[in-house]
Amino acid sequence: MYLPKYDLKASSNYVSFRFVSEGPKGKITKEIVFSPIEDTPIWNLGFGDLDTTSGTISDSIISNNGDRNQILATVASATFIFSEHHPSALIYIEGSTPSRTRLYRIGIASYFEDISETFVVWGLFNNEWQSFQINKAYDAFLVKRK
Repeated sequence: MYLPKYDLKASSNYVSFRFVSEGPKGKITKEIVFSPIEDTPIWNLGFGDLDTTSGTISDSIISNNGDRNQILATVASATFIFSEHHPSALIYIEGSTPSRTRLYRIGIASYFEDISETFVVWGLFNNEWQSFQINKAYDAFLVKRK
């Protein structure tokens, strides 16, 4: 699977990644952060626009910079790199809104054959984790490197 993606700058421990989205709205710095969930092997995938002044990340801004697929491919690339360095981690993924979670589901479903070569994927449905199925609406996702 080849999709265009942005160049990532990773932290030394590979838990945060930065890149710059380029489009009609200009250059927008984005950050991806994998945060451990206390007393579990689960890491939350956080993603959003970086306010370079305050250092905070907003996952609610809609940048609309015309590069959604390239951004999703970049987040997927960061997930792949993170899991190489943290192979026992379960990665929790949930959008900040139902429409963003739906967008993640569509992305996973579109490239599921390629994704499933490297990762096991589960979806949260009715408060239960189950093996990911294409065309099923989920509230969140878990992925783990095989």
